[in-house]
Amino acid sequence: MPSAPSFDDRSSSQRFPSPGDESEQLRATADALREQVSELEVQARARTRIALAEGVLVERYRLANAEAAFTLLRQASQRANIKLHQLAAAVASTPGPAPGAQRWFSGRAQHPIPDLAALESGTLDAANQGEVLGAALRRVLSVTGTDMGNVQLVEGGVLRMTKHAGLSRQFTDYFAFVDGNTSCARAASASHQVTVKEVASSAGFDDDTRRVILTAGSRACHSVPLVDDQNTVHGVISSHHARPLNGFTQRQLQALHTTGRALGTWIKWHQHTVLRDALEDLHQLGRASRQ
Repeated sequence: MPSAPSFDDRSSSQRFPSPGDESEQLRATADALREQVSELEVQARARTRIALAEGVLVERYRLANAEAAFTLLRQASQRANIKLHQLAAAVASTPGPAPGAQRWFSGRAQHPIPDLAALESGTLDAANQGEVLGAALRRVLSVTGTDMGNVQLVEGGVLRMTKHAGLSRQFTDYFAFVDGNTSCARAASASHQVTVKEVASSAGFDDDTRRVILTAGSRACHSVPLVDDQNTVHGVISSHHARPLNGFTQRQLQALHTTGRALGTWIKWHQHTVLRDALEDLHQLGRASRQ
């Protein structure tokens, strides 16, 4: 008489994942989808600003198409060593040159290079944005005693991630643009330093934001506004900490304030000098393309 078929418990468990395994797979899929959505949002925002600048240039210099405008933007941004999206945003927001004008900023005043000694990084190339922002971030991380942090600059009314250290791709994509109720946004809005001593229990984050911060290994954070000599906020530097914070000493807070002021004043100089030099160069490239 034939025997009844037997079932191997191990093969059965392999064919049918446990509820725990399924939950883990669903969480991983959800995280991957969130990351893709964040990346697409970054690309969409950047492309919208560049497309707007392309349209301005096509009309102003009677260029053949948007591709020709993009070529000019890329050339001017590379020569000035600034990000293409920053130049595009400036093109869209800065009043254009007078019709037929040889120069965009005729009679522009020259501003002296601000003192960057507060960054404690020795001699810096003031025209090199990446170098200066990197030095400022290192200074803040040194004062606050951590290796995780980021720099965000104001662009188009929101904070845009510009420099970071020790943070995951998921974190930097999620916070690529910030205009919500986070510590960095509050620091920018109130123009003073903001400390979140414990992210897990803070009321200042929604559930998704809190999850991304905690997943990145940050249990606390501190945000320093970047304020110039006219009290205009140009951005924020934030430090992130693997453990909850008790706060900082007055000496640390003063050092962070000094760093934020020095960098804010430098950003103002960079906008009025390096960025406008790039716009002037772009104007000359545009005029030459019509000849």
